[in-house]
Amino acid sequence: MATVRDATYDVLRTLGMTTMFGNPGSTEEPFLQDFPADFHYVHALHEATAVAMADGYAQASGTPAHVNLHTAPGTGNGMGNLVTAWHNKTPLIVTAGQQTREMLLLEPRLTSRRPTELPQPYVKWAYEPTRAQDIPAAVLRAYATAVQPPAGPVFLSLPMDDWAQPADPLPAPRTVATRFAPDPHRLDEFARILTDSHNPVLVYGPGVDRSASWSAAVALAERLAAPVWSAPAPERAVFPEDHPHFRGVLPYAIGPLADALRGHDTVLVIGAPVFRYYPHIPGGHLPDGARLLHVTDDPDEAARAPVGDSLLGDPGLTLAALIDLVPPADRPPPAPRDAPTPPEITAPLSADALFAGLAAHWPADGVLVQESPSNLSALRRQLRITRPASYFTMASGGLGYGLPAAIGVALAERDTRRGRPVVAVIGDGSFHYSVQALWTAARLALPVVVVVPVNQQYAILKAFAELKETPGVPGLDLPGLDIVAIASGYGCATEVIQTPDQLGAALTTGLRADRPTVLPVPISTDVPSIL
Repeated sequence: MATVRDATYDVLRTLGMTTMFGNPGSTEEPFLQDFPADFHYVHALHEATAVAMADGYAQASGTPAHVNLHTAPGTGNGMGNLVTAWHNKTPLIVTAGQQTREMLLLEPRLTSRRPTELPQPYVKWAYEPTRAQDIPAAVLRAYATAVQPPAGPVFLSLPMDDWAQPADPLPAPRTVATRFAPDPHRLDEFARILTDSHNPVLVYGPGVDRSASWSAAVALAERLAAPVWSAPAPERAVFPEDHPHFRGVLPYAIGPLADALRGHDTVLVIGAPVFRYYPHIPGGHLPDGARLLHVTDDPDEAARAPVGDSLLGDPGLTLAALIDLVPPADRPPPAPRDAPTPPEITAPLSADALFAGLAAHWPADGVLVQESPSNLSALRRQLRITRPASYFTMASGGLGYGLPAAIGVALAERDTRRGRPVVAVIGDGSFHYSVQALWTAARLALPVVVVVPVNQQYAILKAFAELKETPGVPGLDLPGLDIVAIASGYGCATEVIQTPDQLGAALTTGLRADRPTVLPVPISTDVPSIL
């Protein structure tokens, strides 16, 4: 007779989820025993790393990912990147072991005391099955919950003695919708407002990229002859950044954001919150006289918006419908923004010089994963993303995501046979949050290149301290970190970069290698402005 374990693996096969990310623990071993030959276990050295790898893999592959954690301590270790997965709207099925059912009353070692509460509020659904036989059906429900909009992580706590129990018949396979169209009457209203607008502006968010809708986003912008901004602090690129209508990324503070939109009478936001703010700089949410229209597939996002009228719908389907409803504008298109000024080459390099050099040698189909907060403005200024699904970062603001996420993206590029080159830009502070991800990349022989701007400080925190006038904060300097030795110890190729030409040669070599390459680049210690 089939066991619950057999039935659960069969369900995972049906769902196409044969890649599993994790760090094995004792409460998971009954599930992992005799691991099936048609499954791939991606071994991470820490649970937070496993969650971020799964997140990157799911986003790059376009399919949900499964991450297996170790009861309460392992779930706790993974929580930082589970928060990021929630904000990234990444569909993950997170499973964690639980102690043996017959001992739960005693709360023995490694019991998860309140397993469904532990990951809250950063999962869409959390469940510990009442019967062992309910696990396969719970996995099906978890999948359906994770992929339906807004997508996100779900959590199952699974007692370790359930796996050997006899299974019920397999639950019937079923499919669920993952997109929904906007209300036609509300859509007509939005179209009329845009048609009557004298100077509209478009603000696109990560939902445009998640719904594979760049072409529709471009078509609407050109039809309206409207400038395009990216929503603040986006986790994905939203529009071809070399397009003449593109203006850049909006500042993520209330007053400065409203100032950037001054002069526009209608602001159409699609696929983004209204708005993602930090730090607090007071002001009006919109310039005087402006009206905001908000399109999102997330009812909670619509409800918490401080201003504007909302329309629930898939961003891509809504864009396509608006193109059909809005007539071509008779105003001239916006003038292209200026090209970035070529930076001076100094020793050490400035952040702008480093990223101008990276842009000069950027592979045409490259994928960028970044986690360098203090250098982000320079990176986005110099390196413009021009293809969909080519930029990933953390929506949560929490560090420790970027490096393992890049490993997950690179693995997805291999598994999908697209083979796009993956480059991570990870600050030297961020690098050490999840540095053990390099071991997994080396074991998998992934040719990901990690560029590490080295300023030996948490420069973003120094910038925040200047803005908020909080001098004397301890722990903002990072002396004595030997990135070359650490990367070599994990099995990576590594080279210290001093010039843009040296970076170009090392990048080319690294992307053709059979292991990860880490490229530390000493840069200026000047503290940039936070906005």
